[in-house]
Amino acid sequence: MTVAETVDAFHYGRFHVVQPKGTGHRSGMDAMLLAALVAGEGPMRVADLGAGAGAAGLAVAARIEKADVLLVERSALMADFARKSVALEANAALAGRLSVLQADVSLSGRARVAAGLADDVHDHVIMNPPFNDGADRRAPDALKAEAHAMDENLFERWIKTAGAILKPGGQLSLIARPESIADIIAACGRRFGGIEITPIHPRAGESAHRILVTAIKGSRARLALRMPLIMHDGPQHAFTPFVNDLNNGRASYPRLSKTRI
Repeated sequence: MTVAETVDAFHYGRFHVVQPKGTGHRSGMDAMLLAALVAGEGPMRVADLGAGAGAAGLAVAARIEKADVLLVERSALMADFARKSVALEANAALAGRLSVLQADVSLSGRARVAAGLADDVHDHVIMNPPFNDGADRRAPDALKAEAHAMDENLFERWIKTAGAILKPGGQLSLIARPESIADIIAACGRRFGGIEITPIHPRAGESAHRILVTAIKGSRARLALRMPLIMHDGPQHAFTPFVNDLNNGRASYPRLSKTRI
């Protein structure tokens, strides 16, 4: 199948992503905010689950020079787009620290390991899972519906995989809709603690439309609800300076707690 594509610049041109045009999921602000949750400077191994064309994982690699990033994507078509992104000449400086794995994130046990997702190897796992209602699969764009529509127990299955492949003390980071808070907390269960939740509001006085969530494998720390992030100062579409820095790789959004376990 031939799919039209675009090559899109992120972080003021520090990296580029090959994305489908007119079909499937196209990455933007959500992916950049997700990538900003990975903080630190030293060597680290990062897995981007449900990576699509690779935008969030590439954003991590572009900002953190010693991060090795595994892009995990179930869709063969989107995994090919991720490989195209890695192979771009414009991304040559990052390519040696990026790899693509076509695998189903929801696999468990031996099947997951056989697919290439080994236990206890990653310092960070990031994920931007499908979070629309499953009825959205009726959309005419089947690829986009698959990327956006939530399966039953999705957070349980994806967070279970994250818990398996993270090292003890490793960090899970995800972006989701506010209505998923209960499912996310339940899925973290005894696997993760120290959950920190940041609501994202388009403007002051408006309801949150996204949440950023981080948690630590094996931690017993309490849940923390962080100060909201406000994306726009007023009725215009310009981002606040801090959100603009997050979106363009000039800042990270580290956890409040420095305790890993």
